[in-house]
Amino acid sequence: MKILLDIKDSQTAFALEVLKSLSFVKNAKPLSKDSLNLLSDLQDSIADVKLHQKGKLELKTAQELINEL
Repeated sequence: MKILLDIKDSQTAFALEVLKSLSFVKNAKPLSKDSLNLLSDLQDSIADVKLHQKGKLELKTAQELINEL
């Protein structure tokens, strides 16, 4: 299982040290800014899809997106 934590910059080193000391933690490393931006964009997209499925948001068709190019 993967868990995403939001930790103050000033406490990052300490938090990583604590996590790495736990035997059941396989990998503890900070995400890059690019990865965080991608994650945020994906979360926004998923929220849009869920709203579309509920009929609360109209999304563009693939043809509309192609026409914008």
